[in-house]
Amino acid sequence: MRSIGLIGGMSWESSAEYYRLLNGLTRERLGGHHCAPSVMVTVDFAEIEAMQRADDWQGAAQRLAGAAVSLERAGAELVVLCTNTMHRVADEIAAAIRIPFVDIIDATVQRIEAAGMRTVGLLGTRFTMEGEFYRARMAECGIEVIVPHAPDRVLVHDVIYHELTRGRIQDSSRQEFKRIVDALAERGAEGVILGCTEIPLLIGPADSRVPLFDTTRLHIEHAVELALAP
Repeated sequence: MRSIGLIGGMSWESSAEYYRLLNGLTRERLGGHHCAPSVMVTVDFAEIEAMQRADDWQGAAQRLAGAAVSLERAGAELVVLCTNTMHRVADEIAAAIRIPFVDIIDATVQRIEAAGMRTVGLLGTRFTMEGEFYRARMAECGIEVIVPHAPDRVLVHDVIYHELTRGRIQDSSRQEFKRIVDALAERGAEGVILGCTEIPLLIGPADSRVPLFDTTRLHIEHAVELALAP
């Protein structure tokens, strides 16, 4: 199995889930006491979050590209960026390394296409919901993306940054997210992308009448498949 490099810390709550899933899926595939050869670089989320607010995506790209280079030098043979939002600068990170970059949007598109869906909802940070990087990639594959209306986009973003990235899981927020998912389904979403790696800590399949695409799990499943490929 090839060694997987993880760029974590955005936030560490979801990075811990990446590590748990990575090793759990590896043990399922290989059995026994197997776990995944891996190395992680944890960046300071306060630094990255400040760059997001300042619209300094180039600075963030340089910081994360440097983390990817560090992973390559440490022996990683694949790189996984443990966040959706920062895939906005995925091209810059991938260009900085000679090893494969495992893209979270690619993994998500593959599962949506396999389900035969053509219209999906998207939840995430405002940078993800209002940006073009997710929507454009989906459109290339003939998939329409719809997002919550503006007040609900604010609510989703605030819950992510003020609660989930700080380890706070509140039932009141779960109920609001369930309402928002239902609203997306009413507008025609056949499924909903949980396009922030912390959202699966709050809601899951039992909270929705349409399929939910857990990008954290889909991402790491794809990485394990690539790491085990001949």
